[in-house]
Amino acid sequence: MIFDPAERITLFHDAINRLDFEAIEDFFAENATYVSNGVGSLAGREAIMEAFHGYFDTYPDQTAINSLVETLTPLSGRSVWSVRATNSKTGKPLIREGEETITFDEDGRVVRVEVTDYQEF
Repeated sequence: MIFDPAERITLFHDAINRLDFEAIEDFFAENATYVSNGVGSLAGREAIMEAFHGYFDTYPDQTAINSLVETLTPLSGRSVWSVRATNSKTGKPLIREGEETITFDEDGRVVRVEVTDYQEF
């Protein structure tokens, strides 16, 4: 499959913004890894999806905007983003800014996500 990593990242983020968990899960390869301050260091699609559900139970009103999405290699891309949300348990606002590098397999499934937050949250 030939694809544009930047386009795949945009589609992946659109699914996240819609909280379309079925679509989000479909993006991940079975053995994917995900490293982020938001969900921790995770291995495997099942663990990633469990963490996504927990994160969005806490921050159900999250809105995320990409200021940059770019292709790095034929199988990877990078996005620079900002997130605004409210903690559903405490009412505390969450403001995050950072970037992530996403690596895909040849079928366009996410095999690795590395998130870098610009500040601690």
